[in-house]
Amino acid sequence: MEILKRRILEDGACFEGGILKVDSFINHQMDPQLMKSIADEFVKRFSGIYINKIMTIEASGIAPAIMVGYQMQLPVVFAKKKEPKTMRHALTSIVHSFTKDRDYPVSISGEYLTPEDHVLCIDDFLANGNAALGMIDLINQAGATLAGMGFIIEKEFQNGGHILREKGIHVESLAIIKSLDNCQIAFK
Repeated sequence: MEILKRRILEDGACFEGGILKVDSFINHQMDPQLMKSIADEFVKRFSGIYINKIMTIEASGIAPAIMVGYQMQLPVVFAKKKEPKTMRHALTSIVHSFTKDRDYPVSISGEYLTPEDHVLCIDDFLANGNAALGMIDLINQAGATLAGMGFIIEKEFQNGGHILREKGIHVESLAIIKSLDNCQIAFK
């Protein structure tokens, strides 16, 4: 996705510790046209695979997941970072946030993630893979089937992509960053 790479170079900002800030167009302020292009690309990359539900973790994955769900005409469910008191049949996993450097629980209702579901997970970033592993844990707890995982940006220099691919998971990343050394964005 050349348009995505161009936006990362033009509007992204790098910070020490391997942090890439893309909040001006992906995860704080959003560019709807770019999100549509991202969704179109995910739909193309996961075509031919049986999927009946899209899943993400709040909050940054919601916009791209909804766009993919809209394009595929499928429901979208997201794991909440705080279990609401009204949530029934809660499934919970603990996820470590790379950006915030803390653990937090994520929960999803077993009413909306069931053994009949074939799930495509969509998220904004793949770094160390902690959020992805949390989603996989929730899918496994529900007895659902993981159909694949799509990420807008993968930081290849962190281990998340390697961990997921070693597990045999179909992973699609639209922009793969091989390095942020010296705060210079280098794509694979």
